[in-house]
Amino acid sequence: MKGRGITLVLIGAASFGFTPIFVKTGFSFGYTLGELNIVQMLIAFVFLWGISLFKRVSLRGTSRGDLFKIMLTGTSVGLTSIFYYGAMQYLPASIAIILLFQFVWIGMIYEWMFTKMIPTKINFLSLIVTLLGVVCASGVIGGGFFDLPLAGLVLGLLSGFSYAGFVFFSGQVATKTDPIARSALMVTGSLILVLAVFFQDLPTMPLFDAQLWSIGAGVALVGAVIPPLFFAQGAPLISGRLANVLSSIELPVAIVSAMIILSESVSLIQWIGVILIVAAIFINELGGLWLKGNSARKSQTL
Repeated sequence: MKGRGITLVLIGAASFGFTPIFVKTGFSFGYTLGELNIVQMLIAFVFLWGISLFKRVSLRGTSRGDLFKIMLTGTSVGLTSIFYYGAMQYLPASIAIILLFQFVWIGMIYEWMFTKMIPTKINFLSLIVTLLGVVCASGVIGGGFFDLPLAGLVLGLLSGFSYAGFVFFSGQVATKTDPIARSALMVTGSLILVLAVFFQDLPTMPLFDAQLWSIGAGVALVGAVIPPLFFAQGAPLISGRLANVLSSIELPVAIVSAMIILSESVSLIQWIGVILIVAAIFINELGGLWLKGNSARKSQTL
């Protein structure tokens, strides 16, 4: 069971790493941020609710308040898509994903604010390693970082804040509701938000453009369908810490796919930065357990 959980979470996380390919392709064909987001969420909405109906998923036992909270949590998915894809309008995909991954330390702030959980020494060590990784991976050392558009950097950072919000609140809200139903409700919240933000794009949407729908289907599949479905099935079979560590595969997958398919160049220094960011996730999630194990062994020897 644990092996199955690890496999499902790895597939779900790796899937999200392919979103830049479809998003960048969509921009190259002249589609707008609004069109890509609307089509993505519409397809994900139909697909996830279709699965829910096919499997006859029940929402019994879920209060109206919980339904609203799940959809509200889902708006953070929509915000992440808007900010993350928006950043890719200005930045290379390899930089946009690095900014998204600032959710590692942003999540600590959310925990501090909402649960009064004070960051530990391990958390601060993880933060230092993350920031060091960002310095290397973003190209600051080579000097190219300061030539990047400010709008892209701001949108990329905002995607980190919204994604951290999704990770934090999705683990707090109506966790006993069926995972497939939760995914469908979250996408419903995302769709409502996206339609509200990009309502001005609706009158000019090329509804019969097969190319737009095929690109949107790709974005929806790897960005809004596979990740929540596979996480919903796999995460309960393993610990939350292990799930977070495994999800870090998204970063190297996004970087490698950007190099191979989008022909983006990534230097050795940037790869070192990527490794440091992934290492920071391991430190943050597993460092505390390692320290506890060490202290327990010392106490036994005494």
